Amino acid sequence: MIKQLFNKYFELVFWTAALVSLALTDPTSQAHFSLCPLKAMGYKWCPGCGLGHAISFLFHGDIRASFHAHWLGIPTVIMLLYRIYTLTRQRVKPGMAFGATKAF
Repeated sequence: MIKQLFNKYFELVFWTAALVSLALTDPTSQAHFSLCPLKAMGYKWCPGCGLGHAISFLFHGDIRASFHAHWLGIPTVIMLLYRIYTLTRQRVKPGMAFGATKAF
């Protein structure tokens, strides 16, 4: 039962929690830790670094700072919100997937 719930809702909960946590963080504070494997190996530059700051700036209404932190921040938020929407439609109301109608 728990494994079925985990398999069904994990991605939906993960992306929702990720966006909520980025919306609640202060984008101007210094990072305490990083999950970036390139930074852990000692590289100074990473193509994804700044994406979290960009998303956080966007949720705080600072579009200019969001774009300067990482130019893919805005498209990433749009993509993740769409993914959350599609997962919600598929998981919460499986019979109401895209284009499906109820037969009365």
